[in-house]
Order: sequence, then structure tokens, then C-alpha cells
Amino acid sequence: MLHTIIAFFKFAVYLIASRALLKTVRRLEAEGKIAERDAIVKEKIAEWTQMVIGLSGSTVEVRGMENIPQSESFVMIGNHQGYMDIPLLLGYVPKSIAFISKIEILKVPLLSAWMKQMQCVFINRKDRRQSVEAMSEAVKTVQRGYPLVIFPEGTRSRGGPVAEFKAGSFKLAYRSEAPIVPFTIDGTWRLWEEHKSLKKGHLILTIHPPVATAGLTKEEQAQIPALIQKTVESALPKEHIREIKKK
Repeated sequence: MLHTIIAFFKFAVYLIASRALLKTVRRLEAEGKIAERDAIVKEKIAEWTQMVIGLSGSTVEVRGMENIPQSESFVMIGNHQGYMDIPLLLGYVPKSIAFISKIEILKVPLLSAWMKQMQCVFINRKDRRQSVEAMSEAVKTVQRGYPLVIFPEGTRSRGGPVAEFKAGSFKLAYRSEAPIVPFTIDGTWRLWEEHKSLKKGHLILTIHPPVATAGLTKEEQAQIPALIQKTVESALPKEHIREIKKK
């Protein structure tokens, strides 16, 4: 427990200390120096999230880095094991990526400020109109060249089998006509969810080859969620693979 308290304290101190750099980032944005802003944000967020994982004493293994598109934006879709999934992706994917986040996070001042600079999109699922507007914003964000991450399970599996991927989660990729880059996360649930305190583990992030979405028919789109889920599960141990009941 002491280890957990110390880790959270260091995290808070690091976040508070980032205020000066946040001012610089905002100034660059106001001056229209977007590339410079993005470079600083990517470097700082990667440093920050790697520190978070490092506080647990965990090791990280990344497979398939060559599958990340270099000349086009994309949508990353994969499984969601635990709270450490986001630090893992932000710290070890060598591209600036963002997330669709719950609107409640806006109540956390410094954290939400950095997420805005990352180009995250905030959604209120209880407000249908706002949800539609947020999805339109997400499409524009991808089209502007900022990849977004989606967890189509809708919740953390916490070490259990991967839940069925929700078809609606794929609309962002279809509407932006961006390729889907499937990813598999294995091990993050052991860092927190298994014991409800910070523990170390070995994390494996597998990045799979991209799947094109441009020009797909409705019938072809309907097959994508199962295809992506099968790809994601292919890099997981059997106990994390959803058992499909035969009708």
C-alpha cells in the first residue's frame, strides 16, 4: 500500500510541475505553431506515462511497431484490460495519439488541459445531441491527422475474457475512412485491477497490420467488428478469449 501512495504522490507532483510547460504549449498554439506544439506534447506525455508505468516496476514489450502507418491518420482499436492501458499506449506508440474520453474528466484541471492539447475528444453519453457533436468532432480530428484510440468493449475486462466488440464503436473509422490499426494489450490488469494496489508485471503491446475502411459496403462494414476482435484475440492467452456459444 505504501508503494501505491508514493506512486500517486509522485504522479501528482509531476502533473503540478507541468504547468509551466503547459503555458508554453498554449502559447505555441495561439501563435499557430502547431507542429512545435504537437512535438512538445508528444514528448511530455510519453515521458509522463512511461514514468507512471515505471513507478510500478513493470517491464514493457512492444511487438509489430512496423505496422503503424507513417503517412496517414488512423483509428486504433483494441482490448481494454485495465487503467494502465492508456499510459501503455501513450508511452510506447511512437505517434501522437488521442482518446475519446468521458466528459467528467474535464473536472480535473491540469489533466484535462493536457488532454485537450493531445486533441482528445470529450463525450457525454447521457446527452444524445452532445454525443453526436462529439462524434463529428472526432471524425474531423482523425481527418486532421490525429489518430484516435477506441476500446469497443465499453469497459475493462480486468483479466477476464474480451467482451464482444460493439459495432457502433467502428463508426468513427468508417466516417473518417481511416484505416483501423488493431492492437492487443496483455498484462495491464495485473498492475492494479488484480490486487487493487500498484503491482509490477510484464506488459505486452501487439500492434497488428492496418485494415482499410475506405469504400466498404454496408455488408463489408458489418463483418469488420468480428474480424478486428479475432485479430486482437489472436495475441492473447486462451483464458482471455471470449467463448462464442453455438446457436
